[in-house]
Amino acid sequence: MRGQHLLVLVLLLLSTSAAAKKLYKYQDERGLWHFTDKPPVTDRAVEVRQLKPAAKQWVRLEKSGDDSQPDFYAINQYPGPVEIEVDWEAHDNVIAMPELPRRFVVPPGETSALFSVAGVGQATSWSFTLQYRYVIGQPLPDYAGAVPYLPPLASGGRFQVTQAFGGEFSHQDEQNRYAVDIMMPVGTPVHAARAGLVLEVEDDHFKSGTQQAYANKANSIRILHDDGSMAVYAHLELEKAQVRPGLQVEAGELIGYSGNTGFTTGPHLHFAVQVNRGMQLVSVPFEFTHADGHTLPPRFGEWLEGFKP
Repeated sequence: MRGQHLLVLVLLLLSTSAAAKKLYKYQDERGLWHFTDKPPVTDRAVEVRQLKPAAKQWVRLEKSGDDSQPDFYAINQYPGPVEIEVDWEAHDNVIAMPELPRRFVVPPGETSALFSVAGVGQATSWSFTLQYRYVIGQPLPDYAGAVPYLPPLASGGRFQVTQAFGGEFSHQDEQNRYAVDIMMPVGTPVHAARAGLVLEVEDDHFKSGTQQAYANKANSIRILHDDGSMAVYAHLELEKAQVRPGLQVEAGELIGYSGNTGFTTGPHLHFAVQVNRGMQLVSVPFEFTHADGHTLPPRFGEWLEGFKP
């Protein structure tokens, strides 16, 4: 019997996005109802409903070659690197070369073969299933950043910090411990705090609340910096992102508008700097630069002011 394979995807982070979808409903002059996913050409009243976006898989493990000794490679559709960990879910009379479990750093695009699988010795029957997980960003186990960040505001904007590092409401986990929440109305311009490459844009979520179900429903932008760290701008307004994955942005450039999407009690911008440490995203401390040149970590209750870099 030839080797069998089954790939089981396990994700560590929000890693799907898709084009926004709307449903248009209207009644024609004969009284018939019409439903379409494209804006209709009509002078009749049109009801528009926002639909949940279909998920897209950004990183895949694929098989190639002869079934008697298949090779496995990865496809990474992010414009930056990811780290992928592959392991057996189950295996019988089979080996991997190199041995599993193993982690691979995968650049954008399609890799060459990462590993191959074959039956042990003269075994006539062998089978296996694989599982894998990935984290966006290259591994940075010893990262200690020292680059200051601009307040992510338009020049002249002035807004208050309502939750800083270690905030009791939602800044207790590894991804958000060193995050800052800045209270601002929906539609406030958000600017890049540091230059980098846009890795990921979530632009299609439209609901919010304090239930855990909303934890992964925030519109956000993730930007990769030249030292491998990544800035996350979250709770952004629906369909108002001004950037796309693969675009280079400069510090101070407009990237989107604040909103009230995802796990939130009200409109604000959530900002954090994260790195991939041990196959998980963790936030790291950072400091904001102020107009007079001094740098400080964000503090609860302070007012941040935007300025031209």
